[in-house]
Amino acid sequence: MQAKVFISRDLPQNGISALEQAGLKIDVYPGELPPSRTELLKRVKGCDALLTLLSERVDDELLTAAGPQLKVIANFAVGYDNIDLVACSKRGIAVSNTPGVLTEATADHAMMLLLATARRVLEGDRLVRQGQWRGWAPLQLLGVEVSGQTLGIIGMGRIGYALAKRAKAFGMTVLYHNRSRRLKAETELSVRYVDNLHNLLSQSDFVSLHTPLTPETHHLIGQAELAVMKKSSVLINTARGPIIDEQALVEALKTATIWAAGLDVFEREPSLSAGLAELSNVTLAPHTGSATRQTREAMARLCATAIIAALKGEAAPNILNSEVFSS
Repeated sequence: MQAKVFISRDLPQNGISALEQAGLKIDVYPGELPPSRTELLKRVKGCDALLTLLSERVDDELLTAAGPQLKVIANFAVGYDNIDLVACSKRGIAVSNTPGVLTEATADHAMMLLLATARRVLEGDRLVRQGQWRGWAPLQLLGVEVSGQTLGIIGMGRIGYALAKRAKAFGMTVLYHNRSRRLKAETELSVRYVDNLHNLLSQSDFVSLHTPLTPETHHLIGQAELAVMKKSSVLINTARGPIIDEQALVEALKTATIWAAGLDVFEREPSLSAGLAELSNVTLAPHTGSATRQTREAMARLCATAIIAALKGEAAPNILNSEVFSS
């Protein structure tokens, strides 16, 4: 009997083809929008493997709906805050993610948001497109310098490190805050560790978030944190939306507590907090940090590799709970 895989969204064909070539039966939920919870619980029934996105909450309810034959869940993301990893491990279900392959694309995206926000690119684009531009003017759309400024990185993992390299190329001073020191980054990139979050925020001209979403990092940036930032500072988030208290950010942007923000992720995606979309001092992107053809194909390949290996009883390099293979 063919093993069955449910894929919760249309993905790059290379991943789907790899699963088909391995002899697996594929059920792909069509289109770009996620299935409803009711539809999801129905479609996972009887599956041996699931390929999920961040929009799919993988909990006891879903695992029960899938049934006891479920062996592996491949998450099409580097983060896995949508998955109850403990519940999966208790049931002997392997869980994988897609680390490494989206590092460069996401770091590029963070740097792009930083530059676009600093130089008010979207405001200029709208001015030109709407026919309101009347020519060069000395005080028109004045932004803030990037070169020579201080960037504070919160979370010095793969993506934080890659962003630090880019910032150094722009002549920026880089500070970082992390649960533990990253001596490699300090040695290779001459970045400086700051053990207190508020100290980093108060010293930085730009702040970029690169932490996973955990109970500890939920609303890591709230009213108190925004208040200690420079009034000229820019906040960038390409990590997870709920790391920022979005309504507190709206108020900080409205009242010029900080100068601007560039966001690729949101607290209640795809919804935005009231007033955010109306602000001119925020650059908004639709969660496209890893959205290059090469990166998304690499993510699909990693997911397919994990599923095929797990169904054979083998441990893939990107399995998060490899202990299930030794239990």
